[in-house]
Amino acid sequence: MTDFLFDVVATELEDAVGRENCSTRTIDKLAHSVDYFWLSRMWADRGLRMPEGDFIVAPKDAKEVSAVLKIANYYKIPVTTWGAGGGTQGGAVPVCGGIVLDTKRMNKIYDVNEQGMYIECGTGAIYKHLEYAANEKGYATMHYPSSLTCSTVGGFLAHRGIGVSSTKYGKIDDMVLQMEVVLPNGDIIETSPAPKHAAGPDLNQIFIGSEGTLGVMTKAQMRIYEQPESRQFRGFLFHNMTDAFNSGRELLQKFKPSVMRLYDEAETASLIKKIVGVEKKGAFMNIAIEGVKEMADLEMKILLETFAKYGAEDLGSEYGEKWWKEKITFFYPGHMMDIPQCFGTMDTIAPYDKIEKIYWAMKEAIETNFPQAKFIAHFSHWYEWGCMIYDRFIVDGDKVPQDPHEAFRLHQAIWNCGVRTALANGGVVNDHHGVGIKLGRLMKEQYGPAMQVFEGIKKQLDPNGIMNPFKLGL
Repeated sequence: MTDFLFDVVATELEDAVGRENCSTRTIDKLAHSVDYFWLSRMWADRGLRMPEGDFIVAPKDAKEVSAVLKIANYYKIPVTTWGAGGGTQGGAVPVCGGIVLDTKRMNKIYDVNEQGMYIECGTGAIYKHLEYAANEKGYATMHYPSSLTCSTVGGFLAHRGIGVSSTKYGKIDDMVLQMEVVLPNGDIIETSPAPKHAAGPDLNQIFIGSEGTLGVMTKAQMRIYEQPESRQFRGFLFHNMTDAFNSGRELLQKFKPSVMRLYDEAETASLIKKIVGVEKKGAFMNIAIEGVKEMADLEMKILLETFAKYGAEDLGSEYGEKWWKEKITFFYPGHMMDIPQCFGTMDTIAPYDKIEKIYWAMKEAIETNFPQAKFIAHFSHWYEWGCMIYDRFIVDGDKVPQDPHEAFRLHQAIWNCGVRTALANGGVVNDHHGVGIKLGRLMKEQYGPAMQVFEGIKKQLDPNGIMNPFKLGL
């Protein structure tokens, strides 16, 4: 792009969103080039610069987003949507430059609708602000991920995120009723007014999880719930993983707790010991039951009877209550892995007949092929049919190459090993952190010929290929 054409595009973008909301300053481009993706942080830590956008624009609503996308389509300029930069998969990294579309001005809460039981908001709103708005009316969002205070509604929708109460209330895609979306050509559409219907495929589910490759979600109606009358906790210690999985599967055939978190022995002996205070050997599981007190009391009785059958040691309510209080502390500095360590979370999901096999296969594959790495895991989101593994590898800083290219290779090799092992044993590329640039190469390995369905939708909606290129394997 010549200097003259650069100024042409810049003035058109300024006209679309206001000069004060369009930046080409180096500091703004740098700030929008590094998210929580380990490779982007390592690259910057080694003194190198990540790919940067040429223009940082911050539209206030769908109309301004539409104007930006029409300009981008005309000049065939890449567009990368940016929420709050908390993603771990590089989904917001502008690898092809172009326009970075920052959504945080679209943060208005339009309505807390008590009759319809939803909040209507801009997708640039920090999710914690929705929780505050719901709490003021006596309700809750029941979406409590570790990044609740620092990630946007759109970010969770784009990567199909999940919170700690998902076993009862579902993932983010279960919590959205209707959305406003701007297509790559600038058209503004609304999905159907109800999320469950027979009027064709659910448009919500086409855009949720699409990571900015098919358009820009600008507004959403998110469900709210009455505050539970009772929330009860219970901690347990299992002496083997098989009993823990069997007890969890049986319990989910009877009722749904809000929280189920099972930690393997390695994570129990490290994080759980450090933060919750459990010092016994074994696999720790925390359960939360909530709702009408009479029903919660009955469910607690069923829980205790079910787990007793599998030899679980009842640790009482103290550890569970401590876990709930500290549920985000796990991710604060001093507790969470951080540079100079090399680390990652390879979350996958599978039915109960495969999940334990995947866990042991991934643990063996990573610790055998990369003896410098530690493998720890917990199982944090459970369903009637299966559960997910929140599995992590950690390489201490003194074992990570200082050369950025070699550190890059180590990171990619561990990810290839772990995710391919999950796929080979019946898992998926990812459960709830998304795909981004980190795992895009593995999408075709999971889907094979089915990948053409995604590619066909992408080609139809975004024929110029401007929307978040090289993400999601597209």
